[in-house]
Amino acid sequence: MKIIHNFCRFAPVLIFMLATSVIMGQPAGKDRSPQAQLSGMFPTKGRSVQPDRAAHTFTLGGDDFLLDGKPFQVISGEIHPGRVPAEYWRHRIQMAKAMGCNTISAYLFWNHHESTEGIYDFRTGNRDVSGFIQIAAEEGMWVIIRPGPYVCAEWEFGGIPPYLLRTPGIRVRCMDPVYMKAAERYISRLADVIRPHLVTGGGPVLMIQIENEYGSYGNDRNYLFALKDIWERSGIDVPFFTGDGPTTYMLEAGTLPGCAVGLDSGSSAEDFELARKMNPGVPVFSSETYPGWLTHWGEDWARPDTADLLREVKFLMDNRKSFNFYVIHGGTNFGFTAGANSGGKGYEPDLTSYDYDAPIDEQGRATPKYLALRKLIGSYLPEKVKLPPIPEPIPAMSFPETELVPFTSVWDNIPEPVLAVQPKPFEAFGQDYGFMLYSTRLTGHKSGKLTVIDIHDYATVFLDGQYIGTLDRRLGINSIDLPATGSEHPLLEIFTEAMGRINFANAMIDRKGITDRVVLNGMTLMNWEVCGFPMNDGYTASLRKTGGVQQKPGVFFRGTLVLEETADTFIDMTNFVKGFVWVNGHNLGRYWEIGPQTRLYCPASWLKKGENEITVFDLHRTGPGSVRGFTTMN
Repeated sequence: MKIIHNFCRFAPVLIFMLATSVIMGQPAGKDRSPQAQLSGMFPTKGRSVQPDRAAHTFTLGGDDFLLDGKPFQVISGEIHPGRVPAEYWRHRIQMAKAMGCNTISAYLFWNHHESTEGIYDFRTGNRDVSGFIQIAAEEGMWVIIRPGPYVCAEWEFGGIPPYLLRTPGIRVRCMDPVYMKAAERYISRLADVIRPHLVTGGGPVLMIQIENEYGSYGNDRNYLFALKDIWERSGIDVPFFTGDGPTTYMLEAGTLPGCAVGLDSGSSAEDFELARKMNPGVPVFSSETYPGWLTHWGEDWARPDTADLLREVKFLMDNRKSFNFYVIHGGTNFGFTAGANSGGKGYEPDLTSYDYDAPIDEQGRATPKYLALRKLIGSYLPEKVKLPPIPEPIPAMSFPETELVPFTSVWDNIPEPVLAVQPKPFEAFGQDYGFMLYSTRLTGHKSGKLTVIDIHDYATVFLDGQYIGTLDRRLGINSIDLPATGSEHPLLEIFTEAMGRINFANAMIDRKGITDRVVLNGMTLMNWEVCGFPMNDGYTASLRKTGGVQQKPGVFFRGTLVLEETADTFIDMTNFVKGFVWVNGHNLGRYWEIGPQTRLYCPASWLKKGENEITVFDLHRTGPGSVRGFTTMN
């Protein structure tokens, strides 16, 4: 999604929203004014806004998108189904429509649909691609699909499945044969899901993106051609587009002949003119107009200026440019799905919240930014045509302080170890996420400067069971002083957390754990035991209760929340340090005392009347703590 941090960081406006300003089955009239096109989107009495399931054409004109041969302005809002509980998809789509959008753009995350190699899930929960598209159609919205295989999106590994990293020397986003075989398999399976929903068959899907922002990463256009060919051989007969920043080198390396040109973002006449000059004969649109921006752990919340956004959107509306808001609603990086960046500050892990300062906040509420955009877009409607009413907000609740007590620890639930001469990353042991324990007995040097080359991403260090300190890739801390213990062969334990894999730029081969070696006073330490803690459903369900006083950090806490009614809530974690939260077995994601996020979003669908089990794993806290529920994130 974002093209280069320092290129787009404060790009002020709407994002990649391909949309069309007429309704399905209602070709746009000859009047190309914004008012006329929006009038088609929100028709007067007697004209249907629902898809009619009749076949239509959507083609690329010299300057315009053409629906049934007529110019069509896309006004799109981006929503990622993988970041939103499926129960709320309809509400979020209705919110986008009420703000003035006629299209929904959606990233699909390859690793969300193929979490285990060769096993695909396009049907269950928030992986139900057909269900999402159908809801959009029922709400009278067109759909743009952004399927990858690479998407960025501040999502873990940019959407690429981490099982590929088990292959030594693999390269991604290129013609590497292992990567391409897996990508072709994914595209072919996904094409089977999308094909029934294409506009050519009466569905709402207008266009499909080829890769994402490739011109900021590489220059192998044969790779882009190969991806396009896979889609076409799989029966996809709608137009394609690419998305890149409005710079000469990106557009040269990242576009394809005959494909529409998306700009991340297109915010000026100069941006559009450059793209048109380099890619004549196809429409140019703003594929990512940014109403907000991302935030990393340890930063202040990103809050881009709304006035700049409104000026940009006005330019796009006045000049009848198609555009996509990236994002109109961000959602949440539940579980282990948050990615990381690697900009000028080094390793930068992303928050659990993907609120993004978007017009529709994480819980689905309209923000002042939403109201300002709705007013602006609505001003282009004819006098008697109104935007749909804003849907009622989803209820939210608070809950009182609830005590969590030690339940067990990782040290009481250690899996069977694997022997390794030297440490290896997670992927070498077939593990994608969670934690890994590396243990060895010290011989020779038994104290002094310990250096981990290279730690990915965070670790707590223990010597003879005593906590020594932490290593933190984010801060460049990869060494620590080990004290003398008097033991003949002290036990060294390095408990390592995998945080998000890098989702953008050239450091994407981001294996987790100890990726090189460990040295003590320059001596390479050999002969390790390695234990994996994937923190998946299987592992957490198998935890043995030990309770009691826990002295060694790495503790699971549990408590019971009793509810008479359910609603969305935000669980405040300020009494804990760093770890994860599960509610009734659902992983809400990571918390961390460094902020800025201190509360984790919990949707009502994951709660129940009566008793609700809250489980917390904390890397540092050992004694009881409490949580509270709030109605807002801040």
